Amino acid sequence: MKQSQYFLKTSKAAPKDDVSVNARLLEQAGFVQKVMAGVYSYLPLGLRVLQKVENIIREEMNAIGASEVLMPALQPSKNWVATGRWDELDVLFKLGSRHPKNDDPLPATYSYALGPTHEEIVTPMAKEIIGSYRDLPKAVFQIQTKFRDEARAKAGLMRGREFRMKDLYSFHSNEEDLTAYYNKVAGAYKRIFERLGIPALYVEASGGTFSKYSHEFQVETPNGEDTVYVCNKCSLAVNKEIFDDQKVCSNCNVRDYRETKASEVGNIFELKTKYSDSFNLKFTDEDGSQKTVLMGCYGIGPSRCMGVVVEQHFDEKGIIWPESIAPFKVHLLGLGAKDETVSKAASDLYQNLQAAGVEVLYDDRDSSAGEKFADSDLIGIPYRVVISAKTMGENKVEFKPRNSAESEMLTIEDLIKKLT
Repeated sequence: MKQSQYFLKTSKAAPKDDVSVNARLLEQAGFVQKVMAGVYSYLPLGLRVLQKVENIIREEMNAIGASEVLMPALQPSKNWVATGRWDELDVLFKLGSRHPKNDDPLPATYSYALGPTHEEIVTPMAKEIIGSYRDLPKAVFQIQTKFRDEARAKAGLMRGREFRMKDLYSFHSNEEDLTAYYNKVAGAYKRIFERLGIPALYVEASGGTFSKYSHEFQVETPNGEDTVYVCNKCSLAVNKEIFDDQKVCSNCNVRDYRETKASEVGNIFELKTKYSDSFNLKFTDEDGSQKTVLMGCYGIGPSRCMGVVVEQHFDEKGIIWPESIAPFKVHLLGLGAKDETVSKAASDLYQNLQAAGVEVLYDDRDSSAGEKFADSDLIGIPYRVVISAKTMGENKVEFKPRNSAESEMLTIEDLIKKLT
């Protein structure tokens, strides 16, 4: 992609009303644009990153046998009334309709909800699929836009009113099967966060009415909104909300913790029969008896992950993207755009990199070297390649990783070998 044609504009000044690192750098570097508190447009650079995050998540969900679906964001109020969450969930967006239906249990003022989560949709959906023990287990996931009426939307992509969410739901005939799949998902989540460049702590949290514990995946960061305690022996962590009840580590029976700040990027719950009871989701067991289906739910916020990556990977000049989710692999800078020899050499290199399958953003703008270097550091693409009259004099290009202060001179042939 040629930068002169790209829908991209960076800013020298940080946004005035956002203090978090991810909000400041993502807006300043042209990845996102703030529409209002907690709501962002993803510009081309940002969308490329978000799609790569979601594709990594999708690959790992497919690997554990989950089927992808897409459920509606607009949901009927009656489903939320059935679970009791219409009045209980304080972040639920409630919408009216000018065309109420006769079976609507509520006044026309509130006929619908904007989905903050999808238990109220996936459970009745499963009734059409599950009838016998032979139909179990099953697991479905989606990557969907969610809506929550947060009282204080803040911290950029970390806490929004509109955000991306991967939610996985599993259905089981017994607790042993539910627990086995729960542990399989935990392993998949660990792989996801490692691939995203944000290895996460496995954190015990309150299970509420469902079970003794649920589990969160928390990434250590100085600006994290959560406090967790990490076992110095086995690394299992505990959320502050239950830490006082934790006499010893539940994994290694030792009480030796360190306190740290962290940001949540995922969580997993054993729902058991909470929602299957609400919608009478049952199956016929092998002995002919009717039993209630057990459920689990497992969430990851792709947009939140994107924000956490930036909170962990930056310096005073800008973002430093992990290669796995960077918008491009290489930022090619042609210095001296008015020099026809340099311009042609840079254009030829751009074509050669593309032909070799390398994702490249080519800065072909008629801008100063200083402006191009500053923008390149701010955007944070993993590798920078500079071609200029000086480098051409040596029949080489300058190659520099974004996370290094050192650069090296390479021939075109060696450059392409290194990148491929």
